[in-house]
Amino acid sequence: MPAFEQVPVTELPDDFTAETDRILLDIREPDEWEGGHVRGALHIPLGEVPARIEEIDPDAELFVICRTSGRSFRMLEYFEHVGREATCVQGGMVAWEASGKPVETGT
Repeated sequence: MPAFEQVPVTELPDDFTAETDRILLDIREPDEWEGGHVRGALHIPLGEVPARIEEIDPDAELFVICRTSGRSFRMLEYFEHVGREATCVQGGMVAWEASGKPVETGT
């Protein structure tokens, strides 16, 4: 597996709502998203990303988050295949919550 760039959760903002040039793409399933997600994140489940890729601004810096990083690495392999740069959020939502960063629940 190629070595993908990772970023610790502590280096990311708590809220992506006001981010105009950065996207946090949450690729978890809807029930995981509803259980807790980062405010302002873009939610597209892993299996839907290829069909919905036009929803992701190609000029924005892209961070990918899942539960623990496993799915994020698969997503980064896909992005590499289509010529898109992205960074994995190290440790995913488990690390996000363990660091005490805020989460929103619901849809």
